[in-house]
Amino acid sequence: MNLPHHWTYHLGKTALLAAALTAFATVGAAPSRADHNANCQKRTSKADHKLHEAIEHHGYKSSQAEHARVDLREAREHCYTTYHEWWDDDSQTWHTDRDWHDEDHEHYHEHP
Repeated sequence: MNLPHHWTYHLGKTALLAAALTAFATVGAAPSRADHNANCQKRTSKADHKLHEAIEHHGYKSSQAEHARVDLREAREHCYTTYHEWWDDDSQTWHTDRDWHDEDHEHYHEHP
């Protein structure tokens, strides 16, 4: 099929532009909700684990436990303000309300 030169020139540019836009959309796509959830879940789980460890090794009212409690609060706050949900590692559930307790893990209070 013989097309006039100006048609093939424009078709070639259009095809190149379409390929570039497709590549940009694929590579430059925003992270999915699942990625955000996985990152929030990982961050919150890590902070929760550190709080458990601090309470176990240093006591419920220790400075280490309080520091870990602050880190957990910040992780939850970040997820909630950014994605409007937060991960509760103890119950293994997502929450869409800001209903966590700042004095977290009070059930450990009986421990030294």
